[in-house]
Amino acid sequence: MKRFWLAGGAAALAITAVTGAFAQAVTSARVQDAVGAESVLVLARAYVADRKAPGITIAYAKGDHPPFLASAGAIADDAGAAKASADSLWRVYSMTKPITGIAAMMLVEDGKLRLDQPVSDFIPGFKSMKVLTDPANSLASRPAARPVTVRHLLTHTAGLGYTIVTKGPLLKEYERLGITPGAINASVEAEARKTRPTSLKEFADRVATLPLIADPGTKWSYSISLDVLARVVEVAGGMPFERFVQTRMFDPLGMKSSYWTVPESEIGRFATNYLWAGENRVVFDPAAGSAYAVSPSFPYGGAGLVMSARDYDRFLHMLLNEGTLDGVRVMKPETVRLAMSNLLPAGVVFERAPGGSGGDTAPKMGFGAGGSVYLEGVPGGPGKGTYGWGGAAGTVAWVDPANKVRATAMVNYFPSDKWPLRADTVKAVYADLAR
Repeated sequence: MKRFWLAGGAAALAITAVTGAFAQAVTSARVQDAVGAESVLVLARAYVADRKAPGITIAYAKGDHPPFLASAGAIADDAGAAKASADSLWRVYSMTKPITGIAAMMLVEDGKLRLDQPVSDFIPGFKSMKVLTDPANSLASRPAARPVTVRHLLTHTAGLGYTIVTKGPLLKEYERLGITPGAINASVEAEARKTRPTSLKEFADRVATLPLIADPGTKWSYSISLDVLARVVEVAGGMPFERFVQTRMFDPLGMKSSYWTVPESEIGRFATNYLWAGENRVVFDPAAGSAYAVSPSFPYGGAGLVMSARDYDRFLHMLLNEGTLDGVRVMKPETVRLAMSNLLPAGVVFERAPGGSGGDTAPKMGFGAGGSVYLEGVPGGPGKGTYGWGGAAGTVAWVDPANKVRATAMVNYFPSDKWPLRADTVKAVYADLAR
């Protein structure tokens, strides 16, 4: 089981980029036949009818309007399982990353963080980082050419790794030190907790003892950087990370169904997560007894949240409105625009997520605060400036400022790219909007 966590479970955590979704052709015949109908609703019903998922919810809107909500099926295959709805709870995994990125940008706005500020100002262990010189064979290293900065953490250019991309001796060190910030299921979690740190501080301090895979600011590499950034937010914000997110974002935005730990009272609306084994869909993390029903080792800023489609839509709606929702302002417009702009260091490019992750295939992309950014628009689809990301269990969300569009799709199954839901959702949303 431990090996699943390292080779499969952790890989699932990295199956998180908003897939090429945004530019790929739709492969579902039922979606192609939806022209002239409510494409999003047809899509949702087709996924359930075709047994691709037991249940699904899609939320989308244009402008300042409330979301159109399309749901089908139930949150589990069990008899009597609740119907999927806007308020069902789903593991969003790496759709947590934009939330952590935006939290950091709030502190940039407050003057408590600077994009190019050294991370060592907040985590002293990062003061003298080293870089591997022979990563395939040893932990031999040399001093890093420059400090790791807040910008690097926001954009996956810090030189940190993830178990899906880290290899060789460094991977073994990640495993030994429990650098596994995410929950999979109860049995995997029991093994992970034997070595995983028990606080964000301990986690970040352990990461700081490990060499980097590249000099900071020189390479885009999907990583644990947003988890480390959560510790930076905690220190700069002067309060526990989860409290900062709750008080500065969730509470003022009316996001009442966003949890690091699903309360017992809410288990009845929490979806089961499935694993596709060939063509068989098997229960992998049931709601009752879920790894998310107990407090995590620490709040995972890169993959830790369970949320409803309604709540994630409120987060996106705030971004689309440049910091305001229902008359409540949580950020300045210029901060939101900066967060959703290309923040990559000069000379660094982002092409797609690692192989097997269903990474994005838009014509030209950059990277912003925890999510990808379109540098060119797609005809009939997302426009230039589209910002978003996806999750290991199939979820996806994006904001398209050019077309004033926002959308979220929620399912829960591994691997995320078993079906082309992300591509299908983009196609259906823009087909409906075109009418």
